[in-house]
Amino acid sequence: MTQTSENVTWLTQEAYNQLKAELEYLSGPARTEIAVKIAAAREEGDLRENGGYHAAKEEQGKMELRVRQLTQLLEHAKVGEAPADDGVVEPGMVVTIAFDGDPDDTMTFLLASREYASSDIETYSPQSPLGTGVNGKRMGDDAEYELPNGRTATVKILAAKPYTG
Repeated sequence: MTQTSENVTWLTQEAYNQLKAELEYLSGPARTEIAVKIAAAREEGDLRENGGYHAAKEEQGKMELRVRQLTQLLEHAKVGEAPADDGVVEPGMVVTIAFDGDPDDTMTFLLASREYASSDIETYSPQSPLGTGVNGKRMGDDAEYELPNGRTATVKILAAKPYTG
């Protein structure tokens, strides 16, 4: 991956196509469906005490937020190009770390956005504390990141390979 901007999300072509299809559905048929629900609920009368109307408006708000998220994500996505297999940790890589340098206490995860999350491997966002700590490190490097309790944890990068899905 040649761009290292935090706004870039690495996606396979398949993941990009799925997110684009979701955006097209939410921007078209789903908007029509929610408009019909709102109109039907509005016809029921007093809007201050109309639970159906308020539920439909809330659903519309959530849907519009997802449309904005998907639009922004897809505009900044880097598609179809796996990161180089050069041992550098970056989005799109499967990373194996050892906690506090203990080779028996290891974890392997995919460094990627939640939209790219896979059910077969744990996924950490590049913006997460662990993701920020390991991003840009090389195999053999130590990386530090902040734990939720405010303490700092140290991990050693054991491996970093491109995710092949």
